[in-house]
Amino acid sequence: MCNRTTPAIGRTSNVGWLARIARTFAAGVALLGALSVGASDRVAPKPDWSTHDMPSQKGRIVLVTGGTSGMGYEDALALARVGAEVIIAARNPERGAQAIARIRESVPDAKVQFETVDLADLSSVRDLAQRLNQRLPRLDVLINNAAVMAPPERGTSADGFELQLATNYLGHFALTGLLVPLLRKSQDARVVSLSSIAAARGAMNFDDLQSERKYDPYAAYAQSKLAVLHWAFALQRRSDAENWGIRSMAAHPGVAITELVARGPGLDSEFGRRWAKDRDAYHSAAQGALPTLYAATAAQAVGGAYYGPTGDEERRGPLGFAKTPPAASTQADAERLWSVSERLTGVTYR
Repeated sequence: MCNRTTPAIGRTSNVGWLARIARTFAAGVALLGALSVGASDRVAPKPDWSTHDMPSQKGRIVLVTGGTSGMGYEDALALARVGAEVIIAARNPERGAQAIARIRESVPDAKVQFETVDLADLSSVRDLAQRLNQRLPRLDVLINNAAVMAPPERGTSADGFELQLATNYLGHFALTGLLVPLLRKSQDARVVSLSSIAAARGAMNFDDLQSERKYDPYAAYAQSKLAVLHWAFALQRRSDAENWGIRSMAAHPGVAITELVARGPGLDSEFGRRWAKDRDAYHSAAQGALPTLYAATAAQAVGGAYYGPTGDEERRGPLGFAKTPPAASTQADAERLWSVSERLTGVTYR
């Protein structure tokens, strides 16, 4: 089903194959160096870090996917307040116009615009990347925020992929790869990709990556967010090995009040009822956005790091380094996932 999108992959020359092996080896060497230095040099965020601590982003160009509501909207609003030129990319132009109007109510001189993209349609992702590559001088920050969570029935993307894997991971993998040329033009390029505490329950099922044999909505969601972690770390290794100058980081919000549950399993589902019962104890969307905003703006943010709340099983609490699930530390799985992702999307990073 999925192979139809990349008919040329199987004809890769021996030279290309050897080049990929060399890049993988170099990335591994870079990772070992990062581990030996980064473990002692990492500076944890201030636990009470807030948007008031954000440095000026004047002159910086930021792209936020899924920025019309929830944490993506809070990202866009906070970044506009500190002077960034913000591009909101999402599916619905009407909701995009509403989001821009709301931002300008709070920030009258905000530099904010909307671009249409459907991350579950690789042709739409390519169209957006082409438009941005043609008109932007560079891209300083890419926030891969858009997501769907646990639809009760298995859905598929325009390209035939399981919907959560397509939206949460593969679409962002493709978009980021296509924007690497713009990111490399920045003096301080950052890619911040949203994972979830659900990643700790995830497993990469390479034998049924698209959940065709069995679909469990929550397992598929957890897998997609684990994939995001693997990819965020692997992108940092490649940036180090190839001297791209890109800081790749992951973040998660804990449990935040957004539209994900209502649009996914539904508020009348068992999950939705449990979630609604405890919602007063959860983060607001603005609080949930803080780990992302720290990674996107703080001078001390570390490439290859994972940020999130640190209290109550990381569902809420002060900002800090999030715990990396053991499954996300398996580099062999990360490299296998990267190869599969290149084949499925037809996008190679360079």
